[in-house]
Amino acid sequence: MSTGYGAPYVAEPQRPGWPARLGPLIVPAGTVRLRPLRLRDGGEWSRIRLRDHAYLERWEPTQPGSWRERNAVAAWPSQWATLRRLAKRGQCFPFAITVDDAFAGQLTIGNIVRASLRSAWIGYWVSSGLAGGGVATAAVALATDHAFTEGRLHRLEATVRPENAASLRVLSKAGYRREGLFRRYLEVQGEWRDHFCYALTAEETGDGVVARLVASGLATVPEQR
Repeated sequence: MSTGYGAPYVAEPQRPGWPARLGPLIVPAGTVRLRPLRLRDGGEWSRIRLRDHAYLERWEPTQPGSWRERNAVAAWPSQWATLRRLAKRGQCFPFAITVDDAFAGQLTIGNIVRASLRSAWIGYWVSSGLAGGGVATAAVALATDHAFTEGRLHRLEATVRPENAASLRVLSKAGYRREGLFRRYLEVQGEWRDHFCYALTAEETGDGVVARLVASGLATVPEQR
């Protein structure tokens, strides 16, 4: 079989890089790890997201239903099942972020496209109680390195509202560069909002994003015993 461009088509593994457990990486807030989401995460997921309604809703795309309905414990099984199904198809890496082994947020590498593109987007949220503690930066670093190695991807991108200074700092610390501005890109809180596009390719990471964080003093790796 050949592609429309005359190059031979070579089948790839269905889901390289998944499932995976990443870390640990130590930051001021604690020890950060990434692991696959679990059905039993629902209770803590709902508790944090209902508590952090005002903190999170201003950055997330508009969805049908109220915030309470979408983030109730009863809403978790269907969300978890959808992410699990996409992961089994090799279309996303849905991670739980943990700090000191406690559920603290989510990170998803989604819309994975293979073949000659090998690209995906990265998105994340972290509990407000851990804001400023380096958790999101550590999670993005771990996931990015994994995506470019075991995940066999070449490019990751993230879209962030210009007003979201905290998330812009996360991406900058992880080495992502701003590529442009998407006008009226996503509907957030009932209005179409501009978003910056940040991106990173495998060639730009050098020895890895985690290694860069460690070298800059923003994180440490536990000594192996």
